[in-house]
Amino acid sequence: MKNTRLVSLLAALSFTTAAVAADTYQVTGPVVEVSDKKIVVEKGNDKERHEFIRGADTKVSGDLKVGAKVTVRYSMTATSVEVKDK
Repeated sequence: MKNTRLVSLLAALSFTTAAVAADTYQVTGPVVEVSDKKIVVEKGNDKERHEFIRGADTKVSGDLKVGAKVTVRYSMTATSVEVKDK
């Protein structure tokens, strides 16, 4: 019985992880600006700038500084939704 529950729990966690991973994006490029509150990365030949809010829960591995090549993984989360009548 315990093994069945454990397998069910692991299966549920793997589906949850897959669902979260599907809504995750990434951008790679050099850091052009960094502070305690944001990270700005330049992407591609057209030098498209991507600005990310840097919160207390943002995990950083390595020395994050201007010029460093980084990969930022992020997700888009709705903070509010306003429905308009037609």
